[in-house]
Amino acid sequence: MTEEAPTTRVVTARSAKRAAAVFHIGNVLAVAVPLPLGILWLGASMLLYALNRHHPNPEVGHSIQRGAYVFYGVAGFVTAAAIFIPGGGLAWWLAAWALAAAVVVPFSAWELWRLRRARWADLTLGPAEREAGA
Repeated sequence: MTEEAPTTRVVTARSAKRAAAVFHIGNVLAVAVPLPLGILWLGASMLLYALNRHHPNPEVGHSIQRGAYVFYGVAGFVTAAAIFIPGGGLAWWLAAWALAAAVVVPFSAWELWRLRRARWADLTLGPAEREAGA
């Protein structure tokens, strides 16, 4: 009877960087094209957040968390403010959209710039980290 050697898995720096960046790119696209991307991204971003918040590289989770605070905060504000927008108030909807873009786009651009300049390293996960669900 032979025992298998413990296997390791490598999480590349490139995949970690991409996992963090996808969330912010989605935020920008959702604000740039609010219908239908904004609504679809609201649901898809929750799935992406759940999948990557506990990424083996902690910087991925922190970056996604910062992006989620901004995007969901803006979405919540627009939703609450929408109660006071009169029917047929296209100017008010455009103002809400411009405000959302003025907050989300610069933040996401800054975060993408920060992720690009960060030093990323490959992570080797041993059997203990793999059993922990990383």
